[in-house]
Amino acid sequence: MNGRVGIIGIGYTAAQPTTPYSSFKELMFEAAQRAYFDAGIDAAEVESFVTCAEDLNTGLSIFDEYTPDQLGAVQKPMHTLTQDGLHGIADAVMQIKSGLVEVVAVEAHSKASNILTPDWILDYAVDPIFNRPLGFNPHALAGLEMNLFLHETGITPQQVSQVAAKNRTNALRNPLAAYPARLTADDTAAGPYAHYPLRETEMAQTADGCVVVVLASDDKARAAASQPLWVRGIGFANDSPTLESRDWVHAEYTRIAAQMAYRMAGITNPAREIDFFEVDDTYAYKELQHLIALGLYPNRPGEAGRALEQGLTRPDGKTPVNVSGGCLGLGWTLEASGLYRIVELVLQLRGQAGPRQLPGAKMGLAQSWRGVPTTSGAVAILSSEQKPWE
Repeated sequence: MNGRVGIIGIGYTAAQPTTPYSSFKELMFEAAQRAYFDAGIDAAEVESFVTCAEDLNTGLSIFDEYTPDQLGAVQKPMHTLTQDGLHGIADAVMQIKSGLVEVVAVEAHSKASNILTPDWILDYAVDPIFNRPLGFNPHALAGLEMNLFLHETGITPQQVSQVAAKNRTNALRNPLAAYPARLTADDTAAGPYAHYPLRETEMAQTADGCVVVVLASDDKARAAASQPLWVRGIGFANDSPTLESRDWVHAEYTRIAAQMAYRMAGITNPAREIDFFEVDDTYAYKELQHLIALGLYPNRPGEAGRALEQGLTRPDGKTPVNVSGGCLGLGWTLEASGLYRIVELVLQLRGQAGPRQLPGAKMGLAQSWRGVPTTSGAVAILSSEQKPWE
């Protein structure tokens, strides 16, 4: 099937530091109901379901056994990806393009507030023979990577602090954001170190929330009640799983995923052809690292820091980045982080982003990262317009 794939519905809850009065099932039910209403369909019309979750985070094995009821997926194809939500979007696109189904719902959520020992769980992702016995906090890997990244690119700690200040301030215009704050780079730089040179103020804090996205084939999308947004490109990749053999300066997983997405979308110059970017900023330096990997600064990596200082990545700049507030402002919502980036793309491209609406936005890019200690990421490109040859 060579037809296009469109996003016809989104449903979501606001990200919150904690949700003591809502279970993960209640969050999922709310998001699913909103998504189906937005798409103008009944749950019965969805033919296949994908949920993105990590069993260790949920505290439940074979997690997709706990999702059908609230999604309307009883006795229908249902499976879990232990990946970020953007991988779920890729899964849905492949299902539809293969001709297996015409309507797919993708769900991802976070109940991070329920996790009592998150760093212990994170330890399970570290090599059990060579690395885990060293007993370091896995977040220290981000500090080590940041140190080398700054040294090799010439990007300064002050520029990293500006990323955190920009995104937390952007979040003030986003009613979904859990951690909005009007900050300056000096405010951020005054925070204590978590893992040198990474400061606590440059690390995203966890939040609870859920997103459901409904995708459909070309014919179904054209007939949808809502304005469809077209998936122009999708890509995903994993770099080396070992700390000893990976690239500690470049986000190769993002570069490879972006090349896949650009090739599918027919994009040769992302800085000119894509109107805005929603990228992973779990740690503030990661925004700059990911922008470089996306090919926005192909000549000298240090240009990423200078572009930030010149205001080019602000909402009113030439290349808006994380207008939503990113993970730093909205909150790190575990596997749902990539889908919250999709939510921002859809709202912007529909012209429904309210006070943070970007004028004339027609194409946006979302990028996700699985988090330390992984080198796993994905890229999705959405457009409100069809390709010239379609």
